[in-house]
Amino acid sequence: MSLQVEKLEKNMAKLTIEVSAEDLDKAMQSAYQKAKGKISIPGFRKGKAPRKMIEQMYGKGIFLEDAANALIPEHYGKALEECDLEIVSQPEIDVTQAEPGKPFIFTAEVAVKPEVTLGEYKGVEVPKADVEVTDEDVDAELKKEQEKNSRTITVEDRGAENGDITTIDFEGFVDGVAFEGGKGTDYPLTLGSGSFIPGFEDQIVGAKTGDHIEVNVTFPEEYQAKELAGKAAVFQCDVKKIEAKELPELDDEFAQDVSEFDTLAEYKEDVKKNLAEKKEKEALRAKEDAAVEKAVENAEMEIPDAMVRTQARQMVEDFSRRMQQQGLTMDQYFQYTGLTLDKMIDDTKPQALKRIQTRLVLEKIAETEDIQPTEEEVDEEITKMAEMYKMEAAKLKEIFGETEMNQMKKDMAVQKAVTLIAEAAKEV
Repeated sequence: MSLQVEKLEKNMAKLTIEVSAEDLDKAMQSAYQKAKGKISIPGFRKGKAPRKMIEQMYGKGIFLEDAANALIPEHYGKALEECDLEIVSQPEIDVTQAEPGKPFIFTAEVAVKPEVTLGEYKGVEVPKADVEVTDEDVDAELKKEQEKNSRTITVEDRGAENGDITTIDFEGFVDGVAFEGGKGTDYPLTLGSGSFIPGFEDQIVGAKTGDHIEVNVTFPEEYQAKELAGKAAVFQCDVKKIEAKELPELDDEFAQDVSEFDTLAEYKEDVKKNLAEKKEKEALRAKEDAAVEKAVENAEMEIPDAMVRTQARQMVEDFSRRMQQQGLTMDQYFQYTGLTLDKMIDDTKPQALKRIQTRLVLEKIAETEDIQPTEEEVDEEITKMAEMYKMEAAKLKEIFGETEMNQMKKDMAVQKAVTLIAEAAKEV
């Protein structure tokens, strides 16, 4: 194999990879061995026809495509090891010569890691976060705990109010005709939740159990079902049940039920302390994010489109894996949202670009400041990961190859760079 590297504009490069005619013939012979059992030639039993006979009947190039599909990944991988470029995108492959008896030649156009010119990253100005815990914050937290410990009671002596859970049957009509998806039975609707078309829930307020109500609404112009968008509709509704949440009293007994404390006063103090710790952590994250954003704004780099496309595709693939873990396929997701794979990748590109820029700047700062994790820090990180995977640290360390260890160290250096610029930032 021979390799030529041509540097292109905008951090792109073209690799021209030439595979010998002998290697091409070996790959075609391998393709013949795999395919011969499926090919019928008059006068020969299936799988027994000689390669030359098959090529005479179907053309010399019959095994060429399979041979090329085998040679390209193998020799592209060898080219990556041979060249000194840091490739940051999937290759765009173009076969320029594929003829039996001649060298097999293909090109791979790739993005290479851009150079970063740092601007100011120490002492950047960031907004000062408010970490004060107010009485209103504590009350709101107590309210959440009350909600979690509430019980549901059936309401019969009054009309429905916002916050109540109503059970309704409904059927919707447009121009007097029932439409698909507009019917529901024993549907639980929390009034004020905003889960139905604007105006729908407001018209249920005041109704009592057993009432029949005619609800008049207009679908939003941007409604997902295009045939209903902007149209007026009438829903015939029957209110079958009204339930309300009954909150427990805020007293010492409540504190004893939901915490380890004997009095409400002690519980409130603990809530305040936890809120303060939470706000401190949120403030630190906000300071780090703001400092990193400023450092990225002050840096200069040229990001190739192919790098952004590759990152966006990886992000969509990560999203797909998360969806599958929740039992939803991407085809189902696209059906529900009306998106396509290409549209989703395009929509993800701005986020992908920001992620790339942030990583490149932080890596450059780590390099400039000679930031590296210590062996002790690496061991601590491995111990944390081992606990997460429920493994022994020594066993995890054995499993890690050189590539994984280097990536982990690089990730740790990047996080230390975040800490460095955040600590140096000026809060204003």
